[in-house]
Amino acid sequence: MDALDRTFQHLINTIQARYPAYLTQSFDVAELYQNILPYRHHRRELGLDTNQDYELVLLQLFSGARDYLIIDEEMRDRLSRELASPNPDPGAFREFSTSQVALSPAAVRRFQTGGVPSPEPVLAGATQAASSGSAQRAAPTVRAVAPAPAPAPAPKPVAPPTPPAPAASAATTPSLAAQSAPRRAPLNTTTATGPRSAAIPSTPRATQTVVPQAGETCRYCNGALPTGRRITFCPHCGQNLTVVNCLACGTELELGWKFCTTCGRPVSQS
Repeated sequence: MDALDRTFQHLINTIQARYPAYLTQSFDVAELYQNILPYRHHRRELGLDTNQDYELVLLQLFSGARDYLIIDEEMRDRLSRELASPNPDPGAFREFSTSQVALSPAAVRRFQTGGVPSPEPVLAGATQAASSGSAQRAAPTVRAVAPAPAPAPAPKPVAPPTPPAPAASAATTPSLAAQSAPRRAPLNTTTATGPRSAAIPSTPRATQTVVPQAGETCRYCNGALPTGRRITFCPHCGQNLTVVNCLACGTELELGWKFCTTCGRPVSQS
């Protein structure tokens, strides 16, 4: 299972758990990368190291690769040409942010029954352009080194006997490795037929708050926000209200910032 298969599998699991209506209904392109599967909340499950890798997989998905999504012909032709170019733009799918897409019922059934197809190359131009730098770093050059002559064995020093440690202290004193071993948080485990638990992916604790005014609603779910009290997350959908996303590159921005810290675009024009 490659990155495209893994992303589609996680998309099915997330929609089953949080957006079951989208299993049979269409949704906007922007809905997928902003609310259903944003990179900042799902990068661990997707196994993608950078936001550029994430956008490249979405570009393949929205181009109709392996018929995982039902899309219109205009978007399929435009994004397929972009993938075939020598230096494709991973964020080209944002041009179709208001276009409607839907999960392919046949593809969903294959993944739910465990019949995941063997990975096939989508387009060589896009794959080579996106992974040329990481491939060079991952393949070190092997150099022939003449074996060094074995040194003459040195006489082994005789160590003085070590007195045995008291049994009580060995039983009550924890080992240094046990004290220093970090505790790992449990992962959000899902199956092909749905999540094992209804836990929402953990997000970093925000340090900023906002005070909603009368009549103000959540920009993600349009739910009414509590008036006159400091909040960080929406009480209806759980989204962080103290950050916004640059629509040009997807970078998280804090409220009040006027320019994107990654691409430099003004926030009012993003």
